[in-house]
Amino acid sequence: MSPMGLPVRLFLLTTAAISIAQTPHSETLPRAPGAALVEISPRGGTYSEPSVAFDLIHPERLLVVYQVGGFAAYSTDAGKSFQLSNNSRPTGYRMTGDVSTAFDNLGHAFLCYLAFDHLGTSEYWAHAAGRNGIYVRRSLDGGKSWDKDSIAVKAYPTGHEPDLNFEDQPRIFADTGPRSRYRGNLYVGWIEWQMNQSLILFSRSIDDGRSWSPALRISTHAGLPRDDNGSVGGFVQAVAPDGAIYAAWHDGNQITFTESHDGGQTFSPSRPIIETAPPYFSDVTGVYRVDGFPQIAIDPQDRRLYVTWSDYRNGDIDVFLASSSDRGRHWSPPIRVNDDPLHDGTDQFFQWLAVDEATGDVYVQFYDRRADSGNIKIGFTLARSTDGGRSFKNYAWSENSFEAKGAFLGDYTWLAAYNHRVYGVWTEALPNVMAQVAPGAEPSEAPRISTLIRFGSADFSTTR
Repeated sequence: MSPMGLPVRLFLLTTAAISIAQTPHSETLPRAPGAALVEISPRGGTYSEPSVAFDLIHPERLLVVYQVGGFAAYSTDAGKSFQLSNNSRPTGYRMTGDVSTAFDNLGHAFLCYLAFDHLGTSEYWAHAAGRNGIYVRRSLDGGKSWDKDSIAVKAYPTGHEPDLNFEDQPRIFADTGPRSRYRGNLYVGWIEWQMNQSLILFSRSIDDGRSWSPALRISTHAGLPRDDNGSVGGFVQAVAPDGAIYAAWHDGNQITFTESHDGGQTFSPSRPIIETAPPYFSDVTGVYRVDGFPQIAIDPQDRRLYVTWSDYRNGDIDVFLASSSDRGRHWSPPIRVNDDPLHDGTDQFFQWLAVDEATGDVYVQFYDRRADSGNIKIGFTLARSTDGGRSFKNYAWSENSFEAKGAFLGDYTWLAAYNHRVYGVWTEALPNVMAQVAPGAEPSEAPRISTLIRFGSADFSTTR
């Protein structure tokens, strides 16, 4: 669950670079080819947990969403510039966040979010929870404007429902495959915190997001009820060309996997596929909190599945990847994605995975401290594999490093790739800029360090 921030004004964003620290990350690694950076959010707030998507019909159209409040920034020039939407922010609840976005096969954009009035007992969210829910909003013009009403996926609109739970960390995905029987379907998966357990739930829409199916439990094994090691968390999914859904999440010290072959109506019993170290890292110097939740992606050309995650099996935190050539039945031994020396004492964390469906190239991005032997300053790295995930070359995406100094960087970053172009979004701290406190908020609800959302693009069309 995420600390929350402030609204922003409408303004035009360009690729003008603004240094936030003076330690060059790019001196340690080669720069990503064609790398360009854009500041998406204004300065002075506490923004985090961004998501990025592109429109397959018009790939130059991009959408970035981020919290707190469900902000959306859209681009019509492949990420060279962005403009903030003036009506993306949902209303009706005190707080909204945990946002994600997707484009469907019609070019419609969707914003999925969590809404609530207050959290429950710290980390034990179902205890003393108030009204809350998972919602989706729709845009028919690439994120410039949004439907007035949000549609509930699952919600407790009064906070007095007898079966009140806390719904958390929703992620939205779309089936855009031209050969899929379920093309146009939208899918949302999330965590439900109950008083005695945590579950992964799933819902689908077959009418362009206008309505959603009743929540379906897809986690065969229940996790612990506290937002910490032992719970379930980090739902993600990939959609194959024939419409098959492959989903993964963390459950204790295991990555768990399930699949659906009927458009999300039913799922196979979920099962552990990869053993990891605990997914929550309680001591990452200077960062409010860090987790190693997985991502899953598919190469539509050969149906190879990929899963990434991060953990500290090597002492310091590393990013790992495993692959499956038989639709998830068997998985390769994990390989290390970050290529700094083993056991060098520096952390790489908050990875995100994407596969370029036009080329099959695999991309992973992550925060990277290899340039600082003290393991404090943070850069941002993009890794690329052209051999089916057997090896990766690392590139510096950010120009400079920054110090978090206790800032909340969120629970995730996000990455997308298409036809040699790669688009990533992440959070950076501004240690010399103090965050404002939202009107009516308690001081403890706003981190002291301001953060911003950074968008990065790279072009590998001329790189072998």
